[in-house]
Amino acid sequence: MDAASMLIGHEHPWETWNAAMAGQRMHHGWLLAGREGLGKASFALEAAAKLVAEPGVPQPPALHHPDILVLEPLPANDDEAKKRDDGRPYARKRNINVDQIRTMLHRLHTRPTLGARRAVIVDAADHLEKGAVNALLKGLEEPPQGTFFLLVVHQLGRLLPTVRSRCQVLRFRPLDNQEMNEAVSLSAPELDAETRAAAIAVAHGSPGAALTFATQDLGRPLALLRQILRTGDPDLGLRGELGSALGARPDRERLLATIEAARTVLAEEVTQAGADNRLAIIAAHQHLVDLAREVPTHNFDPGLLVMEIGGLLARAARTRAGATSR
Repeated sequence: MDAASMLIGHEHPWETWNAAMAGQRMHHGWLLAGREGLGKASFALEAAAKLVAEPGVPQPPALHHPDILVLEPLPANDDEAKKRDDGRPYARKRNINVDQIRTMLHRLHTRPTLGARRAVIVDAADHLEKGAVNALLKGLEEPPQGTFFLLVVHQLGRLLPTVRSRCQVLRFRPLDNQEMNEAVSLSAPELDAETRAAAIAVAHGSPGAALTFATQDLGRPLALLRQILRTGDPDLGLRGELGSALGARPDRERLLATIEAARTVLAEEVTQAGADNRLAIIAAHQHLVDLAREVPTHNFDPGLLVMEIGGLLARAARTRAGATSR
């Protein structure tokens, strides 16, 4: 995603970060917290570049800076590693492992290369293996002089209290519609107005989620989800069409984008629903929130998950003459 677009709406985090840098004793650990797709990792890179820069010393780009260490899930396998090395999109493992953290901690025994400070970015800290979290705690408890940790966090509640207690929390808010339109237009100017509007509606203030929706071509699945909630799906036919529209083996990103689309459909309906049906819609929405939390770290059968998503909307469908749900 375009770097400039991912920094839209970050005025308050920048104010907090700049004030901390101007202070006499800057905290060594920071949690960059907010929903996925808000640009927290892009902010971390820009903030780290400002932190490690030395006056009068030429600075390389943040991604290639020797004093900025970025930890993220490794390629899923050798083929995906080759794609990464070729500059192509690649699939990643689900977690950051303990060996990555240990390697990073070993590097901290050396002095920074270009100045007095070093930054460690973990993207994302809620994707750390259990052993990796324990290893990271050692660095947070006794950080070397001049070392600062920026931990990107999508779900703050998943972090151990021992990690949270050693860090300052820097919160990132969802963008409003005007900011979303600006961010998505900058990153994907080729999108037509209808696709852009649909993507923004589904994304709940996350430009990254909007772009994922747009690139996943979810127009037909979105229409099917709306139809299921409107009419029910007593013979499972619409859920079958939904599965076909999403493909035989949709990947995690496509499944997560579908869950976000289903949440949006429910949110659109809840204000118009009767009291009894409103409770069913709220319950279905909460179930989807739970699924979105689990999909990145659990193994789901894609076909069954798609049926479950459709089933949640079918059960929440409004009762109408000639329309029932199962």
